[in-house]
Amino acid sequence: MNSFHQKIIAATIISTLSTLSTLGGSFSASATTATTAAQTPQKAAVQITIDTKKTGPVINKNIYGQFAEHLGTGVYEGMWVGPESPIPNTRGWRNDVIGALKKMHVPLVRWPGGCFADEYHWRDGIGAREQRPVKMNTNWGNVEERNAVGTHEFFDLADQLGADTYVNGNLGSGTPQEMAEWMEYLTGDGKSSLAELRRKHGRDKPFKVDFFGVGNEAWGCGGNMTVQHYTSLYNQYASFLKAPKDYMPKIIASGGHDDDTTWTDYLSKNIHEQWNMRFDGLSFHYYTVPTGVWEKKGAATGFAEDQWISTLKNTLRMDSLIKNNLAKLVKNDPQNKLSFNVDEWGTWYDVEPGTNAGFLYQQNSLRDALVAALNFNIFHSHAERVKMTNIAQMVNVLQAMILTEKDKMLLTPTYHVFEMYVPFQNAQFLPLTIKNNPDYRLGKTSIPTISASSARAVDGKLVLSLVNTNPNQAAEVEVNLTGEKISKLTGRVLTATAMDAHNTFANPAAVQPVVLNANAMQLKEGKLQLSIPAKSVVVVRLE
Repeated sequence: MNSFHQKIIAATIISTLSTLSTLGGSFSASATTATTAAQTPQKAAVQITIDTKKTGPVINKNIYGQFAEHLGTGVYEGMWVGPESPIPNTRGWRNDVIGALKKMHVPLVRWPGGCFADEYHWRDGIGAREQRPVKMNTNWGNVEERNAVGTHEFFDLADQLGADTYVNGNLGSGTPQEMAEWMEYLTGDGKSSLAELRRKHGRDKPFKVDFFGVGNEAWGCGGNMTVQHYTSLYNQYASFLKAPKDYMPKIIASGGHDDDTTWTDYLSKNIHEQWNMRFDGLSFHYYTVPTGVWEKKGAATGFAEDQWISTLKNTLRMDSLIKNNLAKLVKNDPQNKLSFNVDEWGTWYDVEPGTNAGFLYQQNSLRDALVAALNFNIFHSHAERVKMTNIAQMVNVLQAMILTEKDKMLLTPTYHVFEMYVPFQNAQFLPLTIKNNPDYRLGKTSIPTISASSARAVDGKLVLSLVNTNPNQAAEVEVNLTGEKISKLTGRVLTATAMDAHNTFANPAAVQPVVLNANAMQLKEGKLQLSIPAKSVVVVRLE
């Protein structure tokens, strides 16, 4: 072992001790704990080469998009408390949550669903809130939906966040007329009765609608349709989605999910823009389930290492799923006109005990943080076609950024990864190669130890992300930067002692990023040498 190895091992242990102290971590061993004794790097470094002169596509900021469905406390209580609430708010949206979301630079929000979208009738959500009809949310918990959050409230949320908007229209139970009239209400700039109705309700200028979805999961909760039937309906509904040129959103078709490429193939073959009908892209859904069995998904916390590795292995399937779908698009759309949008993704566990099963409330641990980072690295590599993704969901639902409990709020490990990756928004993708990347193994299951992605940020600086999937062993990485002179390094790391480490309302800062120890990243003979702690996400800025 040479002196560099010795220094890095020592630095890693010191850094880990410091990090755990900062995070309030514990060194007690358990089924969910990786002990510091295992923090020994492999003998040979993982080799990463980045040719900074070979730039790829722009990583669209909307790859970091969010999703807010009328589901459980994802909108009501989690974000919307109403103007009369004692919880500090701005026009009904709670200030603490909005402030936290702004710090992670939310680029886009999808609304109102999800399955909820295909039962949502937009006229129920305009006008005086006290006069809006009360419906039952039959998809999610069969609870009352009072329509307090409607069109105007949603666009106010987007304005407060400075985010783009993705509105999902009701194809499942709505009509072409209803969808067309919503589009006119949103975007009309003349003196039509619908534009005047919008003005009556307080909005003079048209809303800025960036994306509009024609239905959701048409193969499932959106109508249990065949792709052939949906395609005919898309052609019909989309024909009437008209807006002034400056306000016309991109129109997104409801696509497939999981291993099924049929929807991508058929839609891209059989929907054709004509008579001013728009077709700008299609959606795709894939959720990460630890067991792969929907009836018994696995717990969000308290899991053993077998469900750590199975979760990461299942989430890494996203790469092949995207590749298989993009192969259909390359064949059917060689001009690259259609975007591929993963507008629902993330972890899906068994709900927390004692909660409404229809609310999809789950804890969020360090494992979720690695899931998010692994997916980001995959999305970056397909940025030529993947223009938007939307994690499910923003607050209190599934792999949430934020959890709330009445007037309390906490940031999840997933939130912190989104914030760490902000420099990648609208950055220029830089292809890289990885060699000598050992597998992390448990029994018969194996995955690559290191996942990485690099880009040139909008400020001109290089940014590199690395994920160490191994919960027991640090990884030594050597980065060769072809054509770039580096004089300054800064980095942050997100890790913890336990695989299921998570933030609670009693200890909301248990898992959070810290500065990467300077001894764990060195420049030597033009190469960057890093030690990546076990089960961690690292983002490094290079100048």
